[in-house]
Amino acid sequence: MERRHFIKCMAGTGALIATSRLPSFAEDKPEAFPERGDWERLAVSYATVNIGLEKPFSVMHLSDTHLTAAYPHEGEDKLTVSQVRTKTFGGRQEEALRDSLDWAKKNTDYVIHTGDLIDFQSEANFDLVRKYFGENMTGSMGNHEFSINMWLGKQGRDEAYKDLTRDKVQAVYPYDIRFCAQVVDGVNFITLDNVYGYVVPEQVERFKEEVKKGLPIVLCMHVPFFTDNIWRATVRFWNAANRKFTVPDVPKPTGDYRIQQEDATTRDFIAYLKTEPLLKAILAGHEHITLEDRFSPTAMEYLIGGNFLFQVREILFV
Repeated sequence: MERRHFIKCMAGTGALIATSRLPSFAEDKPEAFPERGDWERLAVSYATVNIGLEKPFSVMHLSDTHLTAAYPHEGEDKLTVSQVRTKTFGGRQEEALRDSLDWAKKNTDYVIHTGDLIDFQSEANFDLVRKYFGENMTGSMGNHEFSINMWLGKQGRDEAYKDLTRDKVQAVYPYDIRFCAQVVDGVNFITLDNVYGYVVPEQVERFKEEVKKGLPIVLCMHVPFFTDNIWRATVRFWNAANRKFTVPDVPKPTGDYRIQQEDATTRDFIAYLKTEPLLKAILAGHEHITLEDRFSPTAMEYLIGGNFLFQVREILFV
């Protein structure tokens, strides 16, 4: 088997899938940048994670593609959401995903997507997941994977809201969407659902069971575990209109960051992770910005910007 694989984890099991089994879209002429070459289509950033491996390997990390398709028969509300959100994200999301996967197949060993592959639930979006990944996808959920109808319906932010469509989403994504662990070339990649900022006790217990394997761990999830610098950058990005930061103070915690400080299970899990020497990196998205910051003595946290903006990161594990 070739070393160009796609990380995959079914509920309770795992397997490595060659990226050659993914569809090839290299023949599709880019619509937005028809004259660009392979090296000019994507905004690729790079990072290196030093673990002490005998044989290095590389991972393409992408997040927040925000596919916004809907079929005509899905109803007026769904079509309205599709039209509005397609304008929001520029309408090039599928092209960006094609280019990303094509680059990964040619240049990296593995791929992982950390959520918001789709912007909202629709038959058309679910079909795009199957089209591009089939049974070969793994990664983590984003909050938009559970979004039924965006602002046209009540949006919850808890397990009860996810339960409304959890089985439906699980049927589309061929891995355990709550928690998945897959050993890849001697490194344990763990993905978990933290799409509203918090984790639940079951996930913590499963993580600690994985620690017993004694392997280096890369934690992959949608919402970052905020450091001061990540929170400062997040607030700057999302609230930047017509003002500059004039003092170095960390902005007041709100939203997911406040949840991470107030929810006991999540707060204790983060404190535990900061002392776990096997944790070597955290991969996340959600904030649509690319940055990295020190999370613990042994782990950096890497956020990747929106894939809808053609952003990806290659990470070399050595």
